[in-house]
Amino acid sequence: MASGFRREITGYSNPTVKYLRSLRDKKNRRREGKFLVEGLRLLTDARETGHLPEMLVMAAGRDPHPLLDELERAVMDAGGEVIETSADILSKITGKDNPQAVAGMFAEFDTSLSALDRTAGQIWMVAQALRDPGNLGTMLRTCDAVGAGGLILVDDCADPFSVEAVRASMGAVFTQQIAQAGWGDFLVWLRSGPGQLVAASLRDAVPYRGAPYEAPCFLLVGNESRGLPEGYEDACDLRVTMPMLGSADSLNAAVAGAVLAYEVLAAFET
Repeated sequence: MASGFRREITGYSNPTVKYLRSLRDKKNRRREGKFLVEGLRLLTDARETGHLPEMLVMAAGRDPHPLLDELERAVMDAGGEVIETSADILSKITGKDNPQAVAGMFAEFDTSLSALDRTAGQIWMVAQALRDPGNLGTMLRTCDAVGAGGLILVDDCADPFSVEAVRASMGAVFTQQIAQAGWGDFLVWLRSGPGQLVAASLRDAVPYRGAPYEAPCFLLVGNESRGLPEGYEDACDLRVTMPMLGSADSLNAAVAGAVLAYEVLAAFET
């Protein structure tokens, strides 16, 4: 079994501190293929799904916890690195004034369409130009909750490996397949196998309740402010509408996706 190593960092200018800090920036995450996760709960969720950080950073003087001890042993046994540092330096790494006592660095996952297993679920969520990392993380949580196959990010979406998106996913970033692609590539992939593309729309749409959903069902949600381009809606197999009984003219993108996902789940369970 591989054996990792541990060390202490006491200086703000340490190259490892600078490297970890750089992963808060999207372009650096993409270049390095690494991302940060903060907090014992998320790190424990990752370990329970078979994902271990390559580097574990812990604040000195933290409260002892058996789950943290287990995590530290698992990282060491897998040949990873364990770093102990001050709470102030950990704050510098995470960018939070009151960071949790532990953070980890993970390798990003393969997010190509070719890596997806289309048979992994009857429901898939597809987000087009989703800009809010909180919405992205929420959609991952919804995918996990309904037993979806995963989340496909189309066009220029927020980064699923940003600290904000990972935190909002509540660990679902480790349970769900994630893919990133342009619209044209996504359509080619979708039409190469079974799959019904469904969009929430006001154009020639049927009520979302009782609509003729078919598995695998790919639920397409548009940009938070602009919605879906007309051409994208035209490419869908089914367009559904949800009633708006108040003065608001639309739902939050992640909320709309969740409502649709549970309706499709109920349809498939009957």
